[in-house]
Amino acid sequence: MATSLYDFDAVTIQGQPAQFSRHKGQVVLIVNTASACGFTPQFAGLEKLWKDYGPRGLVVVGFPSNEFGGQDPGSDAQIASFCEMNYGVSFPMMAKTQVNGSSAHPLWQWLKGEKPGLLGSQAIKWNFTKFLVGCDGQVIQRYAPTDTPEALRADIEKALAA
Repeated sequence: MATSLYDFDAVTIQGQPAQFSRHKGQVVLIVNTASACGFTPQFAGLEKLWKDYGPRGLVVVGFPSNEFGGQDPGSDAQIASFCEMNYGVSFPMMAKTQVNGSSAHPLWQWLKGEKPGLLGSQAIKWNFTKFLVGCDGQVIQRYAPTDTPEALRADIEKALAA
């Protein structure tokens, strides 16, 4: 049974294995993303967080998902190209992932169990739901899609100082 972020792995958008254990001691912001969503401009804010706080130990990780309104129908290569070309995304992106249901990636099952949403719901409601994970690998906070990357700065600062 998983006890921290470090117990999980995933596949990058380039098809390479990625172990989250390599982020021990870092603060990680995990986001389910989409390329054709009203919240898609948050990519710019996420990139700014990555640039501003990356040198201090923040890692931003995007997980594209096509579960909400079919807003990320492209291939992993198309998604990667879109994100880089339109928003200059340089933070790590994973392969397209299920975040809800019986096929949800184990990491997303764990995140939702650690920090359920409103009224105890474990479902991800929409694109750009965010989870902040501390340098100990434990979930600190869950954020709604409407919470902008800029609004997370105080919590990120606090996590980096811990």
